[in-house]
Amino acid sequence: MKFLHFLLLTLIFGAAKSYSQVEVNAIKYRDRERYITTTIGYPAPGTYAPAGKKEPIFLLNPDGTGVYQYEDLSKQKINWGIECTEEGVPVFKEGFNSASYTLWYRTNDSEEWNYTQFSIHFAKKKMFIMGERVKDYEDYNDLGKTPSNK
Repeated sequence: MKFLHFLLLTLIFGAAKSYSQVEVNAIKYRDRERYITTTIGYPAPGTYAPAGKKEPIFLLNPDGTGVYQYEDLSKQKINWGIECTEEGVPVFKEGFNSASYTLWYRTNDSEEWNYTQFSIHFAKKKMFIMGERVKDYEDYNDLGKTPSNK
């Protein structure tokens, strides 16, 4: 009977975890706990490179892993996330046709977290990391919409 009870609880917990929308991870930076997520309502994962160049890149995978390529073109594997509340709500500063987030990352050979600016420029449909590495994006809210002919 105990096994059946344990199995039922495991299935319920597993189902709840698999259907949850946002995964939140706690990190420590200077003895303060912060929270990060890879889900912000915009397609943050992708490859970011300086405008008109192919390298150096900043690659963000949807699972929170990626690659940071330095100016000398050496690469480091990273873990990353966008700062959010404990509930998974992204923390950002709103600008004129833009939003600025804090991107946290750490290389796999280090326990130290680093941060940089991650910004979305809505009118241009561009996302920037460090203000220089950029990628174009399609807004999830615009997908499937057709322009009006009125």
